[in-house]
Amino acid sequence: MTKFLDLIQKRRSVYHLNKKTNITPSEIINTVQSCLKYSPTAFNSQTGRIVILFNEPYLSFWSSTKKTLKKITPDEKFEQTKEKIDSFKQGIGTILFFEEQNTIAALEEKFPLYKDNFQLWSNQASGMLQYAVWLALTELDLGANLQHYNPLMDEYVHQEFNTPASWKLVAQMNFGGIQKEPDEKTFLDLKKRIKIFN
Repeated sequence: MTKFLDLIQKRRSVYHLNKKTNITPSEIINTVQSCLKYSPTAFNSQTGRIVILFNEPYLSFWSSTKKTLKKITPDEKFEQTKEKIDSFKQGIGTILFFEEQNTIAALEEKFPLYKDNFQLWSNQASGMLQYAVWLALTELDLGANLQHYNPLMDEYVHQEFNTPASWKLVAQMNFGGIQKEPDEKTFLDLKKRIKIFN
């Protein structure tokens, strides 16, 4: 089996993170930059944007998320929400994924025949970028999980991290050392998911 297929099998949603790793922030930054640079996009539009949070900005993001959720979550359900958000603060950092909307709008205008497709292609490109980053972090023996507290946290992110209004927040990926391996994963029968014609 190839190393790539090994990584695909190894990559999991890891929720029990810690700060124990020999990987430096510089290594993480370089890895994420390579994924951003080389991930495919329709028309080579390169719509992906990323913000990487470490240390206080990382902790502040999740503290602010918890405060925001406290305002809208029923009291009887907030303790569970609080525990979940607090668990995200146990790792090393969070990667914020965005898609540049001005570029998409320009492509819609330039290629009207494909206008209805560019948002879809943008979503697909973002998914490929997120997956590329996830596999790359897996290769570094880091755990990660993917969250979607958008559009709830959009305004905070734009103000706190000075991102352009045209950057649309898509997802948040927490990463860190692996405190506890995830449970065994179950799979549907592949015969129900694939057809082969010779």
